Amino acid sequence: MSSNPLKALVYQLRHEAAGIVSVELRPVAPATEFAQTVEAGAHIDLHLADGLSRSYSLTNPGERHRYVVAVTLDRASRGGSRYVHGQLRVGQTLSIGGPRNHFALDEAAPRSVLLAGGIGITPIYAMLQRLVALGRPAHLIYCAASRETAAFVPQIQALSAHSGGQLSVDWHFKSERGVRPALDALLGGQPEGTHFYCCGPLSMLDDYERACAQRDPAHVHLERFGAAPLPPAQTPETGYCVELRKSGKTVRVEPGVALLDALIDAGMNPDYSCREGVCGACEVKVISGDVDHRDLILTKQEQAANRSMMICVSGCRSGNLVLDF
Repeated sequence: MSSNPLKALVYQLRHEAAGIVSVELRPVAPATEFAQTVEAGAHIDLHLADGLSRSYSLTNPGERHRYVVAVTLDRASRGGSRYVHGQLRVGQTLSIGGPRNHFALDEAAPRSVLLAGGIGITPIYAMLQRLVALGRPAHLIYCAASRETAAFVPQIQALSAHSGGQLSVDWHFKSERGVRPALDALLGGQPEGTHFYCCGPLSMLDDYERACAQRDPAHVHLERFGAAPLPPAQTPETGYCVELRKSGKTVRVEPGVALLDALIDAGMNPDYSCREGVCGACEVKVISGDVDHRDLILTKQEQAANRSMMICVSGCRSGNLVLDF
């Protein structure tokens, strides 16, 4: 949970597609704006009932008088989407965290290719709006079960129609095409310097990573909206210690205990949300240490650089950690 949550008013709930609603949040009066302007690719945390906290991508870049997210009713919901669809009402006040952005758009790229799967369209839709506003060439590949279950189709059609040919779209609905998208072909043939973005289910992200394996890693971006099975932890059988440089404390992390829980038990108040290494709320700067990176946010290059870690899932492989906390 964020140590400094914001308060937001549920201003509007809107049906966007079968099983998908958008939630428009506004500042609680007398405030008229949020402190941070929405960036394409950013997300916020919604703190719901009974301790539920879920991260959702923002769809309205450039605005600060409102935050808008879209939520699909997940059949495997652990409570978040079920609460939004079944219990959230206009006029309620929620605590929110963020925005944070681990899926930032490179606005200087000469061309962008964006791949969305299902509700993964939410950050991609924000990027499309920003690219069209900048007059940057972009191509969208939108995959979903059907046109009826795909959010923002009319809005994207309008964006493309008014983009002066800068935005092209490949609609890939299973009910219409009947086959799995061949990403090697769909992502191929792009000019040098193209940046690629993907948000979607785990199987799509795996295919995307394989299709982009030979591309410059700095030009390949992805965001996961659900956690994959985590690899086994590589922490010492005897546990380890973490020095908290700012607070001057040293905390012992026992075997089998998450670093986040050890800090909470020691009376610290770290920010956190998902506990799955996918939202970035618990990111802490690393001063030194052999970090066992298990998150799904940092790239392999960022993990190797060892400048930060997600304390909800990551730990220490050997020796001790020193954190800027």
